[in-house]
Amino acid sequence: MYKVFYNQKPILLTTECNEVSDDYPLFFAKYTTVESLLKALKSKRVSGLYFYHPNREKLEKHFLKFFPKVEAAGGFVAHQDGRFLFIYRNDKWDLPKGKIQKKEVLYEGAIREVIEETGVADLIISKALPTTYHLYKASGRFKLKLTHWFLMKTNYGGPLIPQIEENIQKVKWVAKDDIPALFDNAYENIKIVVNEVI
Repeated sequence: MYKVFYNQKPILLTTECNEVSDDYPLFFAKYTTVESLLKALKSKRVSGLYFYHPNREKLEKHFLKFFPKVEAAGGFVAHQDGRFLFIYRNDKWDLPKGKIQKKEVLYEGAIREVIEETGVADLIISKALPTTYHLYKASGRFKLKLTHWFLMKTNYGGPLIPQIEENIQKVKWVAKDDIPALFDNAYENIKIVVNEVI
């Protein structure tokens, strides 16, 4: 089972019939429509939902039929002085990431996106971090963004340059002790990535 976020609400893809409730309904993949899923997710009474099929392959096939997959990569950047890199985009704290280009290697795409969105260079990848999933709307259709994350290290001392055309309002180095305060206004999927490290 894995989580796909839609506006902070989780869709839990599962092959088991879980206990359901009014605030966590279960949708059987075979008999569900995109419209019914989105309607439930937009309801204030729903905290999240289960998307179920007993067969894992069919579960994913149904979900990807509804929401075509787009691959992205990004980085959680640790400075040698102990601070971590965050961006502020669309009025929420986030981590730099973006779509992978055709034939681009994942880790190269992750480094490119961090440089483009923040101006931070001299990046070295130290390990892979958990992959996250969320729904977003593009060209009038919802898609599944699958983001591959990497922990990166740097000793970069230059200016931070937010990529304005990607709606990034600011870029900031944040002390480890100050990260929990950012989580009050951050995307749920980046919390998964950050908590793997700190």
